[in-house]
Amino acid sequence: MTAAHLGKGQAAFIGLASTIAGAGAGHLVAAITGPSYSPPFAVGSAVVDAAPTWLKNFAVSTFGTADKPVLLASVALVTGLLGALAGLLARTRLVRGVALLGVLVALAGLAAWARPGGGVFAVIPSLATAFVGVGSFVAVMSSASGSSNIAPGVASGDVTRRTMLSAGALAGLGAVAAGMGQKIGSQVTQMVRALPRPSHSLPAMPAGLERTVRGVTPLVTPNSNFYRIDTALVVPNVDAGGWRLVIDGDVEEELEFTYDDILAMPLVEADVTLTCVSNEVGGEYAGGARWLGVPVRDLLAKARPRSGADQVLSVSDDGWTCSTPIEAFQDKNRQALLAVGMNGEPLPREHGFPARLVTPGLYGYVGATKWVTKLTVTTYAEHRAYWTDRGWSEKGPIKPSTRIDTPRAGRTIDAGRVAIGGVAWAQHQGIVGVEVQIDDGEWQTAKLGPNVGIDYWRQWWLSWDAPKGQHTIKARCRYADGKVQTSQEAEVTPDGASGWHTVSVGVR
Repeated sequence: MTAAHLGKGQAAFIGLASTIAGAGAGHLVAAITGPSYSPPFAVGSAVVDAAPTWLKNFAVSTFGTADKPVLLASVALVTGLLGALAGLLARTRLVRGVALLGVLVALAGLAAWARPGGGVFAVIPSLATAFVGVGSFVAVMSSASGSSNIAPGVASGDVTRRTMLSAGALAGLGAVAAGMGQKIGSQVTQMVRALPRPSHSLPAMPAGLERTVRGVTPLVTPNSNFYRIDTALVVPNVDAGGWRLVIDGDVEEELEFTYDDILAMPLVEADVTLTCVSNEVGGEYAGGARWLGVPVRDLLAKARPRSGADQVLSVSDDGWTCSTPIEAFQDKNRQALLAVGMNGEPLPREHGFPARLVTPGLYGYVGATKWVTKLTVTTYAEHRAYWTDRGWSEKGPIKPSTRIDTPRAGRTIDAGRVAIGGVAWAQHQGIVGVEVQIDDGEWQTAKLGPNVGIDYWRQWWLSWDAPKGQHTIKARCRYADGKVQTSQEAEVTPDGASGWHTVSVGVR
């Protein structure tokens, strides 16, 4: 059976339309079975897991928080092109086009099956894709092939037009199905009541320098502006009513807690600045917030870890794993939390609802698991976490860093009195000073903003009488007992970037 009378563009469009219809059907079904099993998302997640570290770093540094939309758009583009190719192949022999689409569906099914918690159930969206996508492709192509037996003339043209209209309708229905699936999958499954008050409230946050120094990062990062870097292409939609936290492994007693169990415990507040290990010098992947939750050390104490354990392997709802030194959780001077609240609100879904880990002084990949469902007490020798298995360091302590927020690099400003300002952080050590150097001159001591605590960043600023010309500004911090931030430059891999943030500005 052939459809050689179809133009190449017509055949390609039929293949593309059928692919869109199939993908839309699979995405709609996945809204019910689990959004991460949607064929595009499953394939995209497989790409993320298989990508080498250098490629992931390139994606984050190039596209920032848009790396996931770019990946999904790339998956959609490649899939669409292959669907169009299937249409071209089917012009001469239908089975060739069907075989190519079958391979695409099979790959999507395997990717979904391999997802954490996958299995046979996870393949259902891919089966829907096969039924709708391949089925419609065969039907439309068969109709087009049948039109070649009609006598030349108007009738043949009518059939061809009907064929293309059918293909267009398929594409439209596929897009509608995908939109419905996206809407259903993104709905929050359960409204959360107001969080309990902490057993001991921290003092109100002081006024930040952003009120007086224009351009300085706010002292508290609004939830809507807080950075998000993770491997989840689909933000997990976890029902608080069905959520459980399991503590197992090398413990005397395995435990399981519900969301209500956690809320019934004494909750504490902690002001903590989180930082992503992918943050380059001067980067924006850092944010400060007031967290509400239960100290992890209290939860572990209930399970009674056995001697010899040196790490806690936490698992996210989407299967991502994170290894945290157990001493960081048990340290009475470090307020590591199982957090349920962020800046006075229940955790936003994209930041870990219903519960996440917050560990002061450690990069997120070793201490800030979102959508956490399990804490396994174990050893580094026995288990390796997601990023550790991909070449990143095991312990991940945050490196002290200073960022210049204003003036921005490359900007041209007016001569005269100018405020240089920014933020500095050295979590669990504390910022005690910031120094600024202009054009290789003497280091000048900047004024510091309010001191929220050693686990929180510190705003700073310096008044500068800027002369006309091109100028270079550097900044460094002093932390703990006066140690100076290192000038040694390092890339983000394998344990975080370092070096002094430097900006060049023009003064007119």
